[in-house]
Amino acid sequence: MRIPANTLVDTTIPEETLVNTIKLRVLTLAMLVAASTPALSESQTVPMPVSDEASIPKGPMGDAIKRGKVLLTDTHKQLPKNVGNGLNCTSCHLNAGTTAYASPWVGLAGAFPEYRSRSGKVILLQERINDCFQRSMNGKPLAFDSADMNAIMAYMKWLSAGIPTGTNVAGRGFEKIDTSLSPDPVHGKTIYTSQCASCHGTEGQGTKNPQGGYIFPPVWGKDSFNVGAGMARMYTAAAFVKHNMPLGQGGTLSAQDAVDVAAYFTQQPRPDYPARVKDWPKGERPKDAR
Repeated sequence: MRIPANTLVDTTIPEETLVNTIKLRVLTLAMLVAASTPALSESQTVPMPVSDEASIPKGPMGDAIKRGKVLLTDTHKQLPKNVGNGLNCTSCHLNAGTTAYASPWVGLAGAFPEYRSRSGKVILLQERINDCFQRSMNGKPLAFDSADMNAIMAYMKWLSAGIPTGTNVAGRGFEKIDTSLSPDPVHGKTIYTSQCASCHGTEGQGTKNPQGGYIFPPVWGKDSFNVGAGMARMYTAAAFVKHNMPLGQGGTLSAQDAVDVAAYFTQQPRPDYPARVKDWPKGERPKDAR
């Protein structure tokens, strides 16, 4: 064994013992470094903050942030050329995109570009937004460089302030649901009648407001999301329902009840989305995909 000249060595220690000691110290140092370094392949989860509107800056950037919020909360009225039904983005993304497990927008600015199995590729946040316009809103995509898209991006960036790039916020997406549960749509109709119909209508038609929009959105029919939307998938809808519905009473339905009621309303008539035949091109198609 060759020891550097400037290294102090206790010559009374046997060489084999010295070698083992050095190996142990190197291994310990490597373990400490590994423990203190996040795995690059895994996204960390961080708490989800809610931005204070008082922090919106003055000037053009602040105007864009405010405009973005208006577009997302009053989408049907503000973007009639891009919305083909009666919904707003906040029909699903509750409380202006700030509610945990209601697919919040908090943190998305730093999470994209991101791989999406439905697309089979890495996509930009603008592409994900347009997915919603074409599917959930049954409409048409926004131009990437349009003032409206930039305003929406500005609002999502403001919601994501302070969240490290590449991390996921706690409550992103929807609550996990047991996909091994077998659906009973007949029981689901009973749940819908007793728990959902007072707001969403006996025929899923929703409840309109005096301005022609909806206080409570339609969950099937021509003014609802199309079959290509995530909410048209039974288990995805069940996850949303379990955590968030009935409104103000989220968590009161069992997972089985949520699956049953989702099995009932997702299978009701709604607009088609022919392009869905191209979804999951790499063979990762979920069992509840339409």
